[in-house]
Amino acid sequence: MKSLIESMNFSTFGAALLLSAIGLWFSIVIHGINRWSRRFFKSYFIIFLLCCLSSIAELLLQYYAAPRAVFIFLLLLESFLFSLPLLMLTAYLLHCCGENMRRSKLFHAVIVLWTVFIALLVSSLFIDGFIYITPENQYFRGPLYPLPLMPIIAALALDFAGTMRRRTRLSHKVFLAFLIAILPITATLIVQMFADIFLLIDVSYVLSALAMYSFILTDQIETDRRQQQKIIKQQQEIAHERANVMVLQMRPHFIYNTLMSIYSLCRLDPQKAQQLTLDFTNYLRKNFNAVASDSTIPFATELEHTRAYLAVEQAQYEDMLIVDYDTTFTNFRLPPLTLQPIVENAVKHSMNPNYEPLHIFIRTRRTDSESEITVENTGPGFELSDDSKPYITLKNIQQRLEIMCGGSISIMPREGGGTVVKLTIPRYSFRGHNTDLPHPEQGSTGVTSHSRAKHSRGWNQNDDTRFYEEGMYP
Repeated sequence: MKSLIESMNFSTFGAALLLSAIGLWFSIVIHGINRWSRRFFKSYFIIFLLCCLSSIAELLLQYYAAPRAVFIFLLLLESFLFSLPLLMLTAYLLHCCGENMRRSKLFHAVIVLWTVFIALLVSSLFIDGFIYITPENQYFRGPLYPLPLMPIIAALALDFAGTMRRRTRLSHKVFLAFLIAILPITATLIVQMFADIFLLIDVSYVLSALAMYSFILTDQIETDRRQQQKIIKQQQEIAHERANVMVLQMRPHFIYNTLMSIYSLCRLDPQKAQQLTLDFTNYLRKNFNAVASDSTIPFATELEHTRAYLAVEQAQYEDMLIVDYDTTFTNFRLPPLTLQPIVENAVKHSMNPNYEPLHIFIRTRRTDSESEITVENTGPGFELSDDSKPYITLKNIQQRLEIMCGGSISIMPREGGGTVVKLTIPRYSFRGHNTDLPHPEQGSTGVTSHSRAKHSRGWNQNDDTRFYEEGMYP
């Protein structure tokens, strides 16, 4: 029977020791919580580790001959170590609530109660009424044994009241973590006043600490995730505002030249003037729709915007601007104002009357994991320096691609002169969103075609009706 009790005692303290070591390892290895909390839990579990080691040493001294003074020292050390988490819990509670410990009445009251406990602990060395130790290193509870436990229980009650009072300043999980840390230990100590369950105190301390750590860790991870989402949202808003500025800063001479072209064509070619008016109106409508959009759009919509812009430019440059489309694959999404500004960059910075006609190639391709858009142009190309307008435009597009769909952009010189801009959009973005459209037939306006100014399509009644129904005409 005695050997069975010994085995149970060592097994219980060994389990508590193992759990303390696991908690210490987690607090060192896992970096999901802030520095202050990590230091708190490392110190917390180190104290429990020392408590368990002192308890095991105490058991060994009970069953094997050892000096009486050493046994008494271990008893005092064990009691002292068990009282330290009380102060640490109070300090951590005040830290989580953003309070100054030096000015806190709660912390001062707990310090006073802890001092009373230490005084009673020291008094037990000289008064036999607390505990009685036999020559065989067996100790028995005296009539005054519950007295040192009272200030500890009172301090825990103050911590409980302080936690309840500050619950509105704590997150739900942190609030539960403090309750789990306080209530089981308090209940165990109250029972210990009337019955000897000292073996369970170690286990209840460590289990409460592990539960508290898990709650704090998950709460910190959720808080960090919310902050990360907030940062991403702010980045999206910044990128969207930059896109809005880019729309509102349309080149004045582009608008002026377009209106003058319409004015001239009204007399020379009324039908073409009507077509140019529709194309220019469509371009403006797409620009302002892009300002209102805060999410990705179908590529077909962006392609239509780009076609409207190029139709206006082709009306002015005529045979100097040639565009080839190879966009049979359009079943994916991308941020608004992605393709059109790239094409506008190509026209604005590569068009040169001293060179041959500017040739722009727009292609789309689909791989197993991503969608690709390639914009290639002839001409002199442009240099990308940090303060150049092409660089700023492409940098803004790159930021919005990364934030909104996890895409990327690469820029390289074209063999024979010109520039190649390649956009890559993963079919599944880094947030797990599918960038493919749900149905291939949606927005399938992409075609393989060759477009010159002299091949511009004519105005028809359907176009006029479409713009009237969409509210472009009064």
